[in-house]
Amino acid sequence: MRKSIDGLAVLVKEVFALDPFSPCLFVFCNRQRDKLKVLQWDHSGFWLHYKRLERGRFQWPDAAHAGPICVSD
Repeated sequence: MRKSIDGLAVLVKEVFALDPFSPCLFVFCNRQRDKLKVLQWDHSGFWLHYKRLERGRFQWPDAAHAGPICVSD
């Protein structure tokens, strides 16, 4: 969870081969699954949302499912 906006944007582009300027939300979680970062582009700049849980853990796909996951409403 040390990466900032630029580091996460590079990760999206180079590791996942996706466009960080697309209208998608890119969500990253730490190993303990108690912290999330969300990278979002809004046509004038990036937003970086950060959430840290005081108790509990986020539900997260297991390591067998590596790579991007498409979520729709």
